[in-house]
Amino acid sequence: QVQLVESGGGLVQPGGSLRLSCVISGSMSRIDNMEWYRQAPGKQRDLVATITRRGTTVYADSVKGRFTISRDDAENTVYLQMNSLKPEDTAVYYCKADFYLFGSYWGQGTQVTVSS
Repeated sequence: QVQLVESGGGLVQPGGSLRLSCVISGSMSRIDNMEWYRQAPGKQRDLVATITRRGTTVYADSVKGRFTISRDDAENTVYLQMNSLKPEDTAVYYCKADFYLFGSYWGQGTQVTVSS
């Protein structure tokens, strides 16, 4: 079955950087959009960044200029490079993959905490 496994989260000081990875296994068809979402305690899950199969990227206003999404289709992996992190970036980060004809699948999430 399809599995998405995130890694790379952790505790970082304000201004620091982290790189999240999401490895997708058990692919049933080509993967169209890959996305990162985040959910802070008591808040809804919000879209952070999207990358299309052609490499087009879209970012939430709150992370523009600081975060970069990328993908490696040969490795079925999507990345989120996060720079200049702020305390308000603290959240559980989830990856999501949209499979052609088969719908969307989510990872289990990885915690990112930005604190001094």
